[in-house]
Amino acid sequence: MTFWIIATAIAILSAAPLALALRKSRGIGADSASAAEIEMKVYRDQLKEVDRDAARGVISDEDAKRARVEVSRRLLEADKARETKAKTTTAAPIWAAVALGTAVIGGGIWLYSDLGQPKYEDLPLSHRLEVAEEIRANRPSQAEIEQTRPSSPPIQEPDERLLTLVAQLRTALETRPDDLQGHILLARNEAVIGNYDRAYAAQQEVIRIKGPGATADDYADLADMMILAAGGYVSPEAEEALSKALSRDPQNGTAIYYSGMMFAQNGRPDMTFKLWRPLLNSSAADDPWVPPIRAQIEAVAQAAGVRYTLPPAPMENGLRGPTQEDIDATAEMTPEERQEMIRGMVEGLSARLANEGGSPEEWGRLISSLAMLGDTDRARAIWNEAQVIFGPSPEALAVIRQGAERAGLVE
Repeated sequence: MTFWIIATAIAILSAAPLALALRKSRGIGADSASAAEIEMKVYRDQLKEVDRDAARGVISDEDAKRARVEVSRRLLEADKARETKAKTTTAAPIWAAVALGTAVIGGGIWLYSDLGQPKYEDLPLSHRLEVAEEIRANRPSQAEIEQTRPSSPPIQEPDERLLTLVAQLRTALETRPDDLQGHILLARNEAVIGNYDRAYAAQQEVIRIKGPGATADDYADLADMMILAAGGYVSPEAEEALSKALSRDPQNGTAIYYSGMMFAQNGRPDMTFKLWRPLLNSSAADDPWVPPIRAQIEAVAQAAGVRYTLPPAPMENGLRGPTQEDIDATAEMTPEERQEMIRGMVEGLSARLANEGGSPEEWGRLISSLAMLGDTDRARAIWNEAQVIFGPSPEALAVIRQGAERAGLVE
C-alpha cells in the first residue's frame, strides 16, 4: 500500500504541470484582450486630439475628416480583435485538463500492471541474505554438477606422446599408491590434457600422502582442478578445499579468487567485492587471477551497490610508474623541473596507495622515494603504517622492509 501511495503521488505531481500548461491558455487570452483594450484607448485619445486640432484650426476640416475616418477604422479593427481573442479564452475547458491528468495517471498504472510485477513481494536485505544462504547450502554437489555441465577446455591440445606417458604413469601408480612425486606429476599432466576429474583425484592422493604437511597451495590446486572439472562451478567440495587452503594461508591468491567466485554464484556479490578488491590491489600483473578479476569486478561492484572504477593495470613487474613518454620528456628538463616531476609522481603514488591500496613493492618504493626526496618523517610514518597493514603477511612485509632499508629507516 505504501508503494501505491507514493507512486500515485508521483503520478499526480507529473500530471499537474501538464494540466496547468493546458489551462494556461486562459491567462494568455486575458493578456491579449488587455493589450487590445489599451490599443483602443490610444485610438480614442487620437480622435479627441483630432477634434482639438480642428477646433484650434491647426488642420483643415477635410484633413480632420480623413483622420477621423482612419482612426475610427483602426478602432473598429482593434475592437473586433478584442472580441475574437476573448472568445478563444474558453478554448481549453477544465474538463480537458482533468482528462489529461487522468490519462497520465491511468496510463502509468496500466503500464506498470502490464510490464511490472505488482504482486511481487518486497525483498529486504535480511531476506535476500537468507535466500542466498539457502541457495549456497542446497547447491549441487561436485558429482551432480559434473554430470550436467561440461568441464573447462584443456590448457593445450595434448599430443599422442603425452597421452601415452600419462596412461603409463596411471598404470605404474596402481602398484605404488604412496608415490608422492608420481601423484604430483600425474595430477599436473591430467590437468594439462583436460582430464580434470582424474587430475583432482590424483591431487587428493597427494594430500593424503602428505597428511598434516599438505600446504595451502595443495588445497588451492585441488579446488582449482575441481572447479575446472565442473566448468567453472564452485561446488561444496571445492569450497571445503578453499577453506582449508585459506586456513593455512589467508593470503593465498587462488583461494581468495575462487572464494569470491563462489559468493558471486550464490547471490552475494558484496562478499565477492570485499575479497576481490584487496586481492587485485595487492597482486602483480602476471598473477593468474588478475585478468579475470579485472574483467568482472566492475559488474560485481555494481551488483553489490558499490561505486567503483577499475584502476589502471599494473606494469609487468607489479609496479605502476612513468610511461616511456614521461621518461623522454625529462631529457629537456632542468634539474629543478626534473625534481618537481619526480615529486609529483611520488605524491601520486602516495595518494593512490592511500585510496586504493597497492602491492608490497609499491609500498617499498614509496618509502625509499620519500627518503630520497628528503621527506624522512613521512617515509618513517608510512613504514610504521605498512607494518600494521602487512603484519599478518611476513613475505609481503619483507618486501616492504627492503624499501625501508634503502631509506635508512632500518638496518
